[in-house]
Amino acid sequence: MTRTKAVLDTVLRTICVALFAILVLLVTWQVITRLVLNSPSIWTEEAARYVFIWLSLIGISIATGEKADVAIDFLVRKFPVAAQRWIEVLAYLSTLSFAVIIMIWGGWTNAMMTWDQLNPVLPVNAGVLYLAVPVSGVLLSLYLIYHLVRTLSPSYAGVEEIDPDDEVEL
Repeated sequence: MTRTKAVLDTVLRTICVALFAILVLLVTWQVITRLVLNSPSIWTEEAARYVFIWLSLIGISIATGEKADVAIDFLVRKFPVAAQRWIEVLAYLSTLSFAVIIMIWGGWTNAMMTWDQLNPVLPVNAGVLYLAVPVSGVLLSLYLIYHLVRTLSPSYAGVEEIDPDDEVEL
């Protein structure tokens, strides 16, 4: 399970790096065409919006996988380990419910409703943009299930202390 997570982490990081590079290129081209050539490119702003949304939602999944998401666990660490376990389980189940119901089911429904809407500027439909939500929901759910299994395992030692000075290895 840890090996699968490591592979998924690597793939998602690679995708995010590529998306970020594309975003930089799109925005740079938009600035050049607007300010230097005095003829703004129409499609780059819309393409940058699509790329930014996909990048953000995949990035949220990666942050959850690394437990780098927002967590206020100062109070939780004051409880005994058994209570910490159940608080974490409750948090993971709540977030998993949101990811499955709102992001996957609702996002898929929304993407399918907009699938036939043509984008007037780009050669892709509007559903591609909205598809980022259910895809991110699936990724988020995988990471939440991974953390839930680790929390329920006998080796659980309590809420992990994350040192903000630690660097993330890429």
